[in-house]
Amino acid sequence: MDRFFKISQRGSSVRTEVVGGLTTFLAMAYIVAVNPAILSDAGIPFSAALTATCLGAAVATIAMGIFANRPIALASGMGINAIVAYGMCGSLGIDWRVAMAVVLLEGMVILGLVLGGLRKAVMDAIPLDLRQAIGIGIGLLITFIGLKGAGLILPDDSTLVALGSVTEPSSIVAFVAIAIAIILTLMDIPGALLISIVAAVIIGFPLGVTPLPDSWGLGLDFSAFAAPFQEVDGQLAIVQVFLQPALLLFVFSLLMSDFFDTLGTAVAIAKEGDFIDENGDVEDIKAILTVDSSAAIIGGFFGASSVTCFLESASGVAAGARTGLSNMVVGALFIVCAFFAPIFSMVTGPATCGALVVVGFLIMSEVGSISWGKPEVAFPAFLIIVGIPFTYSITNGIGLGFISYVLLMCARKQAKDVKPLMWAASAAFLCMFIFV
Repeated sequence: MDRFFKISQRGSSVRTEVVGGLTTFLAMAYIVAVNPAILSDAGIPFSAALTATCLGAAVATIAMGIFANRPIALASGMGINAIVAYGMCGSLGIDWRVAMAVVLLEGMVILGLVLGGLRKAVMDAIPLDLRQAIGIGIGLLITFIGLKGAGLILPDDSTLVALGSVTEPSSIVAFVAIAIAIILTLMDIPGALLISIVAAVIIGFPLGVTPLPDSWGLGLDFSAFAAPFQEVDGQLAIVQVFLQPALLLFVFSLLMSDFFDTLGTAVAIAKEGDFIDENGDVEDIKAILTVDSSAAIIGGFFGASSVTCFLESASGVAAGARTGLSNMVVGALFIVCAFFAPIFSMVTGPATCGALVVVGFLIMSEVGSISWGKPEVAFPAFLIIVGIPFTYSITNGIGLGFISYVLLMCARKQAKDVKPLMWAASAAFLCMFIFV
């Protein structure tokens, strides 16, 4: 096992990998409840969506551990599931099986781009400063997600967002989680982030923040599996995608989101996990992208929406995970969760807040490495950093940065230094912003 996962070679240990895996799982366990709830609005039976969510995440995460040997966990992507439920099934009124066929086709297209080398080539074409900015922007997004999930940041009609009540029980639990996470991290205590999550769950019981399971559901519902190949109105769902041209726009939209979200997530996690070189290139990136693209196909086939790399993996990496062994832990817990989901529903947003905020803090340390004296790259980097959290979208933030980079390089009469794939990517983003 040590030789296969290169545990000692990467300066880790089995215990550290297990702790890292537990930390990652607890940070992303919310998807077990949230994704089925969203997909049920699309017409998928909740029990079927829950089974698909757990098993889709388990298969993809284990595959990432085996084939890429990197501590990046995968699950149904937030945002994409909303497009499926409220965009395709809601606005267009299509059957959820047809929507899953769109997801499957998008996965097949993006897998073809990876195997053809285009996805990695695009990443190599991105200037180093912009790649660093992507990681920093994601760090801010992770922090925002943590604070929002804990209720410390709330929507406000006047100021868009505002500070939540600091005397609310959920806020108290979140503050305790943040304090424990940062103090133990500064003290170099192994498993600091995991300890903060478990402690917050325990503290949440007397405060009424941690919910007790109200049912113990056992058994699996496979009715969503092979959704694209189920019949809808006498035709296979996947056939109907080609009969409705509007759905091809959704294939493009999902493709752009998957394409650049994963690149950004991989860069951010690689920085934290020390598997990025001095040129900003992520090690084993082709294997990572291949598994991620295949995971989209898995998600569409299982009926779980697109499965993709999860930002919350950075919490496990911050806890010390460096190999795919941590993925085995995450994958096993997702399988268990398919049977005992109510247990993991006790891990709330306030409980994971500390881990996510500290991860954001650690990632922000890269901000000083950006060439702020070069406005042609500094301003696009700035747009990426603020665009990702302010638009709540990795893809939108990257798009704003790419387009501004090309424009500024032209204004500085340095257009010849812009790589062809950056031109193509910027044009694709422009089309996405205008037409999708």
